[in-house]
Order: sequence, then structure tokens, then C-alpha cells
Amino acid sequence: MPLQLVEQPGKGSRPVYLVAKGALEDCAAGEAAVVWARQNGFSGDAGQTVLVPAADGSVAGALFGIGNGDRDGLALGSLARSLPQGDWHFATPPQKPGLAVLGLALGGYAFTRYGKKPGTDLRFGVPQGADLAHVSRIADGVFLARDLVNTPTNDMGPEALEEAAGALAMRHKAAISVIKGDELLKQNFPMIHAVGRASAEAPRLIDLTWGEKNAPRITLVGKGVCFDTGGLDIKPASGMLLMKKDMGGAANVLGLASMIMSAGLKVRLRVLVPAVENAISANAFRPGDVLTSRKGTTVEIGNTDAEGRLVLADALTLADEEAPGLLIDMATLTGAARIALGPDIAPFYTNDEALAADLSDASTEVDDPLWRMPLWAPYDAKLSSKVADMNNVTTDGFAGSITAALFLKRFVEKASGWAHFDIFAWNPTERPHGPIGGEAQGIRALEQVLSKRYGA
Repeated sequence: MPLQLVEQPGKGSRPVYLVAKGALEDCAAGEAAVVWARQNGFSGDAGQTVLVPAADGSVAGALFGIGNGDRDGLALGSLARSLPQGDWHFATPPQKPGLAVLGLALGGYAFTRYGKKPGTDLRFGVPQGADLAHVSRIADGVFLARDLVNTPTNDMGPEALEEAAGALAMRHKAAISVIKGDELLKQNFPMIHAVGRASAEAPRLIDLTWGEKNAPRITLVGKGVCFDTGGLDIKPASGMLLMKKDMGGAANVLGLASMIMSAGLKVRLRVLVPAVENAISANAFRPGDVLTSRKGTTVEIGNTDAEGRLVLADALTLADEEAPGLLIDMATLTGAARIALGPDIAPFYTNDEALAADLSDASTEVDDPLWRMPLWAPYDAKLSSKVADMNNVTTDGFAGSITAALFLKRFVEKASGWAHFDIFAWNPTERPHGPIGGEAQGIRALEQVLSKRYGA
């Protein structure tokens, strides 16, 4: 890992001064550094970085702009990519030390599986008030999610996703079982089978469990569509370019599971991942087909490109059968969510008012943007079908993310609390705490909520 967080920086560690906009004259870096910064156009704008030279021409330190003074959290992640190698520390204590260190950790991420260079070797001292163990747990979970999403489908199909879940289970001594291929039909997971049967790799349901059996039950369900052609309602070429990330829901729940197990939360954790590829072959499911779900509800297929909700429905039904205290599902489900909120903000849906409030608070506390969307009951009628209990899509194109959530809601009855996250799982542009590519969304806020509720 190119960036190392250490309790004590090495001898000769260089300082980073955090400077608010317009406050350069108050910087404690010294008069020469202030003059140098001013001559190099440094004003303290958020994200600005200037290296300060020593008398011998080497780098003596750095100034980093925090704008109005409230941008010293994850925004400091850009330092992981802008500082030269060596030992560094904060000369100015960050207002949010935990977030600042997490920003550094996340900003130092690089996906190196296919030869990309890992970046500059940095060692950064952890400031007082930051919990290094906690930061490491969170970063590990985020990196797992990013790595899984970034890996292309030729190396991250259903089988490889099963192997990744197995490796996580082994690391934390969790139990794991897999129902695969035609066994899905025998054990009544018909929609998972239907969506994945056209692929060269068999569809499967991955089931991971961890924790004391009598502890509060927390179940995570993640959409594991490892590639989505759209099926017979095929996507255009441009629409397939990022479809390796259509298993972003699975990647994120596995990342969250990593955080939960590493923290030793007092829960009975279950993770369900329906892992499939929505491919095209002679036996692909068709528009107009009627599928019978695990719940017994019949679903008319209005569009084969709305396949994620089908595999989630069977997995949610299984999860709901044991009435967990909290049921969370995550999926890269709709383009409508991106149109509504863009790539940075993850919408979530729930009827659990206490959970909604906790998620809103946690979203702000850990800088993990979430926005609650309505489960608007009148739109449920848009999913009606003339030949089946329901259709998997609407016909008018309106409220796509809401109606997808309402579709899933029909398969959750017994869980005490439920929330659905319609995530993007991707950074389309570089951000201070993450490069372009796969991203964890919502799981840091969820970890915050779960830690407060079920911490040791």
C-alpha cells in the first residue's frame, strides 16, 4: 500500500499546514512560507496545495487549503496523491481528525491488478483524536468494494464473486453456502435461475452467516449481476461500457460485512448475494414471459433489462422468512436514481422512521451522502399486469427508482426494519478521497448506524 498511516511519524517528518481561505497571513508556517505561497497563487481555496521549499531546495512542508474552514475531512484525501514521498504529519490539527485520516487512506487507493502503478510511498502520522483501528476497518471495507467493482467481468463473473465472498468468510471464520445452477429450481429460487441461466457461468445464491445465533439478526442483500447485456431487450454498446459495475450492490454489502465482522459487532449477520450474468442465449428469458417468484407472486416481464429486481426479489423473500431485525438491500438498480440525484448521492427508501433519522445523521457525520426518497404508495399501481400479479416495469417511464423500490417492497413483510439503497457504485470523476472507478456508497453511514446500535 503506497500510503501508510502510523501512530508516530518518522524522524524528519514534514508538516502540512491547513489554511482557510483568506487566512494565509495567520498560517504558522513562517513568513518565508507565506510569501512563497502567495507568489504561487495560493489563497486557501478548498483543495489547493502548495509545497514549501527549504533553503537547500528540498521540500520543507506543504500548505493545504480548506476553503471556508469546513473542508478538512475527506477533502484531505487529495494529499495522498499530491505530496512527495516520505514522512508527513499535520502541523495544524484537523477539526475532524477521524475523517481527515480516513480521507487520506481512501485518497491513497489505487487499483493495481492490471499493472497500474500504486502511487507515491507516503507515511502519515495520525493526529490526536483519530482512531487508527477504526479507520483501517472502514478503509479495508471500502477497498474491497472498490476492487470488486473495478475488476472486469472476465475476472469477476459469478464464480469469481463467489470466491471473493468465500475469502471474506474464511478471513472472519464465517460460514458460507452456495446454491448453484439447476439446484436453484429445486430449492425454489426460480427468478435468480431465470435471469442467469443464459450465461456460460451458472447462476448462484451466495449465503454467508457470522456471529452468535441469538444476537440481533441483521441481513444484507446485494445485487450481484456481474454483467448486464440487458438480455433480449439488449442495451446499446454505450450502455454496456460500465456494466461490470452492475454487481456494485453485492460489492458494497460485502464491504459492509467486512466492516461489521472486523469490528466484532454484537449481531447475527447474514449476507445474501444472488450472483448472475444477464446474458443472451437460446434459453434467455424473454419479454412477455411470466415468472413465478419464490414468494409465489407471478411477475410478467415487461423488460429483460430490469433483471436486478428479479434476483433481489427471490433473495429478499429468503431473507424475510426468518424475520430479521433489520434487512438492508443494495443495488445498482435504476438510471432514474442517477437522473434524480446524480452519481454522488445514494437514494434510500424505508418506512422505518427511526432508521431513516439515524441514516440521515450518520450520512452527515461520516460524509457519506444519502438522501431519503418516498415509497409513494399511489405509484404501486403502475406495476400492474393484465396477466400476472405484477409487471417488473412500468409503461409510462415515470418514477423509475421509486417504482423499483415499490417492487422490492412487495417481497418484504416480516422484517422489523427494511431499507433499499439504489446506488451508483462508481466515481465518474476523480474526487479527493477516490479516483475514477468503483466506489463504496452508503456503507460508511450504515456502519456508523450499526456500530451505535450494536457496538461491543
